[in-house]
Amino acid sequence: MKLILFVAAGGALGAVLRHAVGVQLLRWLGSGFPFSTLAVNIIGSFTLGALVEVMAVRWQVGVETRAFLLVGLLGAFTTFSAFSLDVVVLYERGAFLSMAFYLAASITLSVFGLVAGLQVFRAILT
Repeated sequence: MKLILFVAAGGALGAVLRHAVGVQLLRWLGSGFPFSTLAVNIIGSFTLGALVEVMAVRWQVGVETRAFLLVGLLGAFTTFSAFSLDVVVLYERGAFLSMAFYLAASITLSVFGLVAGLQVFRAILT
């Protein structure tokens, strides 16, 4: 039960952060393209890579902290289900070029973000 509470607390914080990013990017960039989902997936992937590396090399944390950060916080912050919905919406609008760009950018840059997070924190920690 304790572990579930840690996941829930992290999830609540991650959801609030995801919402805050979405609101801010909507204000800055408008609603014509799903920039907020793209941004949180890239930021979340980088953060996941960084945390995985830090936890493997320097920061020994308990199961609860891992669950809070990785499952709860980042699980709620990065929204791949929202990504999938955005792809379908762009498809249904007939915005095929935007859809293709969004798919390619999301996948490529999120994987790059994870690798970058690993590499940056490997360099910092070693």
